[in-house]
Amino acid sequence: MYQDNIVLCSASKYTQKYYLNEDFEGLPEEVKKELQIMCVLFTEDVGGIIILEYDEEGSLQIKTEAYEEDILYDEIGSVLKVKQLQETKKELFHQLEQYFEAFF
Repeated sequence: MYQDNIVLCSASKYTQKYYLNEDFEGLPEEVKKELQIMCVLFTEDVGGIIILEYDEEGSLQIKTEAYEEDILYDEIGSVLKVKQLQETKKELFHQLEQYFEAFF
């Protein structure tokens, strides 16, 4: 359906920056704010980088990465935190997938 994955947003503990893909500026302000808070808190909690992106089918995926030399990155905590987000933000993620399907 889509050629490449499309990044919705990301945050990095290393650069201490949050990124929202400009193609999603049309999202409601509350949703954009919730995404920013969620991503920044994630990186503050476990470190590394979090990326929310849509795969080829339009499903929202949560990916995390860390620099190899980052000894403070909590790999186990990262996996647990992703599972927690998938549960607690299930409705938000479903709505974001519907938004993507409607507008892309």
